This record gives sequence, C-alpha cells and structure tokens, in this order.
Amino acid sequence: MRHDLSYKDKKVITIGVVRDLTGLSERQIRYYEERKLIFPERSSGGSRKYSFSDVELLVEIANKIEDGVQTHEIRKEMLRAKRNQNQEDMRRKMIQGQLNAQFGLRKGPTS
Repeated sequence: MRHDLSYKDKKVITIGVVRDLTGLSERQIRYYEERKLIFPERSSGGSRKYSFSDVELLVEIANKIEDGVQTHEIRKEMLRAKRNQNQEDMRRKMIQGQLNAQFGLRKGPTS
C-alpha cells in the first residue's frame, strides 16, 4: 500500500459506515462493485475497505442511476475519463521531458 496517498484516497472506511454516509444499502454498494464501478480493498479478514473518494464516487453513481443512467454507461464514462487523464498525464510528461532536454535540466532534486 502506498504511504503517500491523500487522506481522501486511503481505504479505511467499512461498508457499514459507507452505507450510513451515502444512504445506499450494502447490497447496492456490492452491486456497484460487481459492475466494476467501485474498487474497495480487502482487509486481511476479507472486509471491504473504502476511501472518502470512494464515498464521493458512490454518491455520484447513485445520482446518475437515479437520473436513469445505466451502470454500463457509467462504466464507459469512467473508462473514457481515465483514458483522457492518462493521455493528459503522458502529454505533460513528454512536454516536461522536452523542456528538461532543451534546458539541460535533470529530473528530481539536484545535489
């Protein structure tokens, strides 16, 4: 597990607390996991652990479903957003590499 995660991304919240925070039933939360919309971690005992970011995402998913959006459409939208973010990250790295090469900069701290 990465130690540099924001508090919002640390998977520490149990499904019961997520249920209380979101108003969703445990069955709904597990269904969204089955549909690959949410990805909790598992404790050594097998309990699901969620982050605050997961809680926010679950509320967004529930709102979209309430508006009539199908789970497969939500999944496609999430994949598209992730792909766009990955492309943007790659573009940013390429530009930084070009700048570093142009100006003779090294990556990371200098001694």
